[in-house]
Amino acid sequence: MGRGRVQLRRIENKISRQVTFSKRRTGLLKKAHEISVLCDAEVALIVFSNKGKLFEYSTDSSMERILERYERNAYAERQLLPNDSESQTNWSLEFPKLKSRIEALQKNVKHFVGEELAPLSLRELQHLEQQIDTALKRIRSRKNQLMHESISELQKKEKLLREQNDTLSKKLKENDKTVAEKPPQPQLQHVGQSSSSQFIQPPPLPLPLPPRTATLPFPSLTIGGRFQVSEGAEGTSRPSNSLMPAWMLRHLNG
Repeated sequence: MGRGRVQLRRIENKISRQVTFSKRRTGLLKKAHEISVLCDAEVALIVFSNKGKLFEYSTDSSMERILERYERNAYAERQLLPNDSESQTNWSLEFPKLKSRIEALQKNVKHFVGEELAPLSLRELQHLEQQIDTALKRIRSRKNQLMHESISELQKKEKLLREQNDTLSKKLKENDKTVAEKPPQPQLQHVGQSSSSQFIQPPPLPLPLPPRTATLPFPSLTIGGRFQVSEGAEGTSRPSNSLMPAWMLRHLNG
């Protein structure tokens, strides 16, 4: 006779229950791994014992990624439901899910900064190390890109400044050449400006002639070199034996 169907019920014996849990848990994790390898499926398995101890399994992708994908698909399915009462019920259930998601994200952040690494297994630590290496590669790539852009911008500015400098140098050379070719201007000398300046003496002014108020007598030459003055119009006379100086004779003749 074959083995009959065993009725599933809670095992009352505590030790037997713990042994059965350990065996079935190992078999369940093994089956999850087999289905992920054979069928190329993403599998996430979470098991809590009666004491609250957590046992989990996930494929190469992280547990958070699978849970996030599950929540997106479940939310999209709930959006398609026409019943408003069910939508309100789903919204009431959304809060604990979001809360658990926030806790998972905070846990990941602590792992990335090197905190609370004790509960992680060797495979989880390797996966975390791979994620950090990928992030570092992206950061270095972005840093090198920014450095190259900055260097290129500085080279452009240097080239522009050199061109401006060359233009100004050419203008200065042209100005110096123009000044050198221009003839020198004569310098004006000011009277009394310096000790080396020459003082130009103006020509002497002619002496004013004395006014003639009366008609002078005309002299007449006599024997012996004496002049004899004849009477003028006014009847005045001078002695004939008086001598006239030469300058007066020149003045009278003139």
